[in-house]
Amino acid sequence: MTVTHLPSAATLPPPDLRDCAAPAKLNLFLHVTGRRPDGYHLLQTVFQLIDWNDMLHFHRREDGIVARTTEIAGVPADTDLVVRAARALQAATGTTFGVDIAVDKHLPMGGGIGGGSSDAATTLLALNRLWGLGLSRQRLMEIGVALGADVPVFVFGQNAFAEGIGEELTAVDLPESWFVVVHPREHVPTAAIFSDERLTRDTPISIIADFAARTNKFAFGRNDLEAVATAKFGEVARALAWLRQYSPHARMTGSGACVFARFDDAQTAQQVLDRLPSEWDGRCAKSLSQHPLAAFA
Repeated sequence: MTVTHLPSAATLPPPDLRDCAAPAKLNLFLHVTGRRPDGYHLLQTVFQLIDWNDMLHFHRREDGIVARTTEIAGVPADTDLVVRAARALQAATGTTFGVDIAVDKHLPMGGGIGGGSSDAATTLLALNRLWGLGLSRQRLMEIGVALGADVPVFVFGQNAFAEGIGEELTAVDLPESWFVVVHPREHVPTAAIFSDERLTRDTPISIIADFAARTNKFAFGRNDLEAVATAKFGEVARALAWLRQYSPHARMTGSGACVFARFDDAQTAQQVLDRLPSEWDGRCAKSLSQHPLAAFA
């Protein structure tokens, strides 16, 4: 533990920090290039942030207690990444503050769009300010990666080409886009995909220039997890086949279950979404160039 900053009450912001967005991400491609001895998979991917988000609200406590004040079905508070993130930040800094955290949950769990990881990153960014800690973005990313491989990109705050286990990040510029994101109402456990013996783990390594040089960046590569997920989860396969009627480059994000397609304008995306079968959930989402809390670190 390193005590980095112990602010006085006079230097702190007001105790309430509300309406802190935790945006979703899409993996424009996802290649599994190897596996480390500790079991973590080596990846290459591009993360695209979108304007579909959970919303978090924070109230600073003086007694050191970290509490989640909203119920989330199937997620006990002590295992929730927002609680774990707050406690990790306490442990890293020695702060005596605590927090009440309320979560308005809109992003589907097990959807491959990073909802839990994004919630954790927003917690780190918000509490860094609310507790007056003054940690750098890099330090918050170091704390975040111990919580999950997708947490650092949300702290990084920009669309990024990622390597390693997902924590080696290089900012990339992406064109303004609209996406139809379909959730086929299946929960896809990440571990079930990465542990499957059918998963390809030896995709050749690309360099960022390969991606940058492509005119259509949304047709680059593939999602190596997609074949396993669609074989194991029929609704994911059906949703992907449906979406490919409208975009040949539709693909799955993360380990599933969400699938997405990119369109040049909001009207076209909405027209596709309007045809969505009633048994699935969908969203028309706009690309983001940076995280809504980018100024917080």
